Amino acid sequence: MSEATLQPAQVAGYLRALQNRITDAIAAIDGTPFLRDPWEKAPGDALQGQGVTQILEGGPVFERAGCGFSQVRGPRLPPSATQHRPELAGAAFEAMGVSLVFHPRNPYVPTVHMNVRMIAATGADGLPVCWFGGGMDLTPYYGFEDDAVHFHQVCRDAVAPFGADKYPRFKNWCDDYFFLKHRNEARGVGGLFFDDFCELGQVGSFAMLQAVGDAFLQAYLPIVQRRMATPYGERERAFQLYRRGRYVEFNLVWDRGTHFGLQSGGRTESILLSMPPLASWSYQAEPEPDSAEAALYQRFLPRRDWV
Repeated sequence: MSEATLQPAQVAGYLRALQNRITDAIAAIDGTPFLRDPWEKAPGDALQGQGVTQILEGGPVFERAGCGFSQVRGPRLPPSATQHRPELAGAAFEAMGVSLVFHPRNPYVPTVHMNVRMIAATGADGLPVCWFGGGMDLTPYYGFEDDAVHFHQVCRDAVAPFGADKYPRFKNWCDDYFFLKHRNEARGVGGLFFDDFCELGQVGSFAMLQAVGDAFLQAYLPIVQRRMATPYGERERAFQLYRRGRYVEFNLVWDRGTHFGLQSGGRTESILLSMPPLASWSYQAEPEPDSAEAALYQRFLPRRDWV
């Protein structure tokens, strides 16, 4: 396949199908259908395009599960997209992607995030430029070694065909990115993250993006199935809500995807579908010594190699 054969419609078709595959699998586990909310930007808006937000709320397994597809065009790349590509400042662009965050009801089931996206622009020389980004990461409230190992094994295997360097690079990038600098604390146990990526060429980079998207269900569903019936009480629920507060802090303060969507005039309701339905904050809360809550901070949040 030549570089010229990779068209935005080809990428968008894959992304739409990926969204449906994932939401169908989650709905089957939860027993609750997703609400489908197709949307289109109003004529005259600076940003044009459309998408489909799929949301499941109040289910027995997932308290809130949001999975959105968007395909938008704009006259000027926002600052968050040109941070590493200053030569494209002011360029018109097209962006498309699937982004999801699933917040489980049971505190023993981890929250998960996955995103795969492409941005295309026209350079100063008039030639098209496109790059890819995405990944997936796991945020447990109560850590389990076998869950973290499984998740990282699937991540490693997904990108292995594209070079032995990819998993170590993207794993470290994930650890660096999903880090709350204002608290000096990781968001979770990581996974994969890559951005501004086109070093395999357009077709090869898109193939790697597909491998990551296709691996998501294999990485996450076995963990859900293993933990979703674990008994829990008020203590575990309170800790889950407290840790969800960290998730909110990261998404609003540090996440480039959130900033890109808001800066480019995207659909706010869809951009913020990653927010949990409930979260809490406590002043200088400290877990009890030798507790399962303390183990999260001591054994799981510090950076480590899982595979």
